[in-house]
Amino acid sequence: MTFKELYLIEPILQALEAEGYTSPTPIQQQAIPVILQKRDLLGCAQTGTGKTAAFVLPVLQLLHEQSITGARSIRALILAPTRELASQVSDSLAAYGKYTGLKHAVVYGGVPYRVQTEALEAGVDILVATPGRLLDQLDQGFVDLQQVQVLVLDEADRMLDMGFIQDIRRLLNVMPEQRQTLLFSATMPTEIVKLAKSILTEPERVEVTPVSSAAGTVTQQLYYVKKANKTNLLLHLLQDSGIHRALVFTRTKEAADKVAKELTTAGIPTEAIHADKAQRAREAALEGFKNNQLRVLVATDVAARGIDVEELSHVINYEMPFEPETYVHRIGRTGRAGAAGVAITFCGASETPLLIAIQQLTGKAIPVVDKHPYPLTAQDFMEAASSAKNDNRKGSGRGGKGKRRR
Repeated sequence: MTFKELYLIEPILQALEAEGYTSPTPIQQQAIPVILQKRDLLGCAQTGTGKTAAFVLPVLQLLHEQSITGARSIRALILAPTRELASQVSDSLAAYGKYTGLKHAVVYGGVPYRVQTEALEAGVDILVATPGRLLDQLDQGFVDLQQVQVLVLDEADRMLDMGFIQDIRRLLNVMPEQRQTLLFSATMPTEIVKLAKSILTEPERVEVTPVSSAAGTVTQQLYYVKKANKTNLLLHLLQDSGIHRALVFTRTKEAADKVAKELTTAGIPTEAIHADKAQRAREAALEGFKNNQLRVLVATDVAARGIDVEELSHVINYEMPFEPETYVHRIGRTGRAGAAGVAITFCGASETPLLIAIQQLTGKAIPVVDKHPYPLTAQDFMEAASSAKNDNRKGSGRGGKGKRRR
């Protein structure tokens, strides 16, 4: 199938040709016709599947086909959880919409308000924004969402994880009820399904690349290692010159900073990227990583959304994620477009329940690498099991309230 067969208009086809794209991905094949029919859509697609173009292309077409007179107004709003993802969507609008005459702006934290308010005051057709900064601009009277015809929620699961649900509901209250709404998410937990039911009207559901699968081009490796030895193991592995560029995942911002500092001290060009970093610092780190000035980028899951790096040789799970779907999402950043990639996972004794959940989701055991300088011992596993047993007793005693980790 070609993009022309999806009945896209000539200005968009011309832009796609200039970008070197001829064939739509599966998510684009399914989503574009639905959106062009002005129907609501619930899409489940991971990063790297062409999801952004799946909504950007038809939204551009729908707006271009309208005859508008007078001042420009925001007719399409695209909400994204992070500055990196918002910037990526903005880049796609610029590339695919350059022959349509449509104007867009991007609004997110970390940059001066005035830069963004000037763009808004000049008039835009499409606004890309993170929820928090958009509400700030709305409260100050710089944004009018009364004319929004199409609303896109991108990476909705991550927005919920980041606590944006109340911000989203506030924004919904200042938009027309009669609108087309598109919700895209890499995973479909119960909270997303509930949100979809509350804001979508008879949506068409499209789903590609199930979250339980990983690309066949990714070689997975598992290293059992004590928590205190994870940095030592990472340094040991980075002695291999075959690891050209590595994206290292941690669960917390503090861990990301700590790992980056230790690698830098060891002479390995490294930066950390997370929500507390200034926008300029995040963009500089990304640019350095893409240009091979940095060998390692340490990131939290939230900050990593929107990072798109070609020829990423390795993904390293320094800390295992709490959600098994996140593991699949992480390792999907390597081995793209048919290229080979390696996903390495460090597993401490106390993290084995997380490993079991991942292997149950994927239906496959991750091959274990036994030969390394910092293996776990049987005693380590016994101590972890004893600690977990004691924690369970504390949480389930008479009158006690056990906490469920999400």
